[in-house]
Amino acid sequence: MSVFIIITLIVLVFIIIYQIGKASEYALILRGEEKVRAQTNRAIAILLLVMFVLGMWGIWECNEMFKGQMLPVAACKTGENYDMMFNVTTLVTGIVFFLTQFILFWFCFKFQSNDKRTAFYFPHNNKLEIIWTTIPAIAMAILVAIGLRNWFDVTSVAPAEATVVEIVGKQFNWIIRYPGKDNELGKRDFRKINDANNILGLDWNDPHNNDDVVLQNGELHCVVGKPVKLLINSRDVIHDVGLPHFRLKMDAVPGITTTLWFIPSITTDSMKIITKNPNFVYEIACDQLCGKGHYSMRGTVIVHTQADYDKWMATQQAYAIGNNPAAAPAAPAVQPAADSSHAKVDSAKIVKAN
Repeated sequence: MSVFIIITLIVLVFIIIYQIGKASEYALILRGEEKVRAQTNRAIAILLLVMFVLGMWGIWECNEMFKGQMLPVAACKTGENYDMMFNVTTLVTGIVFFLTQFILFWFCFKFQSNDKRTAFYFPHNNKLEIIWTTIPAIAMAILVAIGLRNWFDVTSVAPAEATVVEIVGKQFNWIIRYPGKDNELGKRDFRKINDANNILGLDWNDPHNNDDVVLQNGELHCVVGKPVKLLINSRDVIHDVGLPHFRLKMDAVPGITTTLWFIPSITTDSMKIITKNPNFVYEIACDQLCGKGHYSMRGTVIVHTQADYDKWMATQQAYAIGNNPAAAPAAPAVQPAADSSHAKVDSAKIVKAN
């Protein structure tokens, strides 16, 4: 029934449009073609101005409506640079957009067609060509230079004191690996991957793997004010490590290790206060469509103070324990049980001697 109603409404709309067209033809005949054309031109020109005003007002209202739902302040210095780049780009393109649209709609109103105005053909002007080519080129070059500076900052060599953390994408979760007390990640071999007891394919012949900590819950722990370097790769398809609160992202590609580094500037607890949200968490999103479970591929970033990070790390168990038999702690030696019969005899002798 609803389909029939929709089809009927569509047919009625076409009939109305047809009748409006026929009415316009009759109006041209009754009132004169030139008079109707002039009235139509003026009506369209006024409507275009109204459309421009309403469009600008709508853009402003949308900005005010969603302003409170945008991401909070960037949680690292690199993110602040990206915010600055975004604001500059928005300001430049916003000004150009407003001016060009204002001129477009104003010209439509100002230069309406009439019998006293004839078209002026302006085929070529070298000066004008240079101006409208050079100015946009310079503006774009400046914006690109700002973007390249930020990109080189993210992908540059991390400071020597940076904490190195590996993050591996797998349909559909993130696996995080931390170096142990030796502060060095062990080697991996994809041929050794086994979901039962070696999810990353750690090479147990490398002693550096014996104290590495592996988290399969997608939690990335880091210290405020301390650089963290991410070694990013994938176990299956292309993923993307998206850190929206830090304004960073990097592809996770099978067989290729990509990197980025940043310095967290706001702890998770502090961001809860800033956002007035006691349940706030920094998110790791997969920004690359990676399969039917893509929507569920989420992780979290927890930014600690150094003391809290040390406490957390002290509670973590090396992945090798329970997964690599050679790294399991040796069982304590079993002491031979004493012969109870001899003990009783000796005790009897002592009693008698006394």
